[in-house]
Amino acid sequence: MIVCPTCGQENPEGFRLCGMCGTALAEADKQREQRKTVTVLFCDVTGSTALGESTDPEALRALLARYFERMKGIVESHGGTVEKFIGDAVMAVFGVPRVHEDDALRACRAAVEMRDALPELGLQARIGLNTGEVVTGTEERLATGDAVNLASRIQGLTKNFEVDILISEATRKSIDATLTVEELSAVRVKGRAEEVNVYKVV
Repeated sequence: MIVCPTCGQENPEGFRLCGMCGTALAEADKQREQRKTVTVLFCDVTGSTALGESTDPEALRALLARYFERMKGIVESHGGTVEKFIGDAVMAVFGVPRVHEDDALRACRAAVEMRDALPELGLQARIGLNTGEVVTGTEERLATGDAVNLASRIQGLTKNFEVDILISEATRKSIDATLTVEELSAVRVKGRAEEVNVYKVV
């Protein structure tokens, strides 16, 4: 399948034009780099060291496999894409390859559903989200850029506030009033001169 670089529509091999928007697909097959505004989500299991010490390795591997499968299913059901698994963390992007007007809201709803699914797996995790511009279509086909780094940093801040889900100011501005958020104190983030505003998803 060839993904249209303009609208994200999947097209069969051999198509010269996108069946949805008519964009030429010759460059799409080469995975042309492009800038996109997306929402990045990081979900990381908490207490994984203690879990590793108290769980048989094979049982732990089976548990994490169920966790990854469940998280991937939730992300994809909301229109997102799992970019990669890092240890026991999930990195997902909403807005690649297909852009939706409500990608930030989709990401937040996915985060809430991911959090609610964790107890049945016997796991706890913390989730951070950020919205911003990234470069996609690189050789590794991963989204890269400062927006990704900030999402990871925000995920790391969840333990400071003892909350399950934190979102950035940019993500808060990109969602409508269907989600209730609570502003927390501005915080310093490594590598940034200015403090960052973060919000708890209620």
